[in-house]
Amino acid sequence: MAQLAEISALRYTPSGLPVVECRLNHESEIEEAGIVRKVNLNLKSKAVGILAEKLIRQPLNTSFLFTGFLASGTKSTSVIFHIHSYQTVS
Repeated sequence: MAQLAEISALRYTPSGLPVVECRLNHESEIEEAGIVRKVNLNLKSKAVGILAEKLIRQPLNTSFLFTGFLASGTKSTSVIFHIHSYQTVS
């Protein structure tokens, strides 16, 4: 679960697929070794295809439940979350 913090303009790949890049903010608390730990994460993300066209229309700072996968970015030290689906969280 994360909030849509930033979203880029829609662009297209050379093959014509729509792509949107965004930043997701996640905040939660989890117990680790008997101590409650606060987790804050800002994650570079992207959506491709019809999902990109739908995501670009969503308001910023709205919470969603995202599913997808993590992959290496253009630099081997970076990570990008590839969004496969999302749903609104109330």
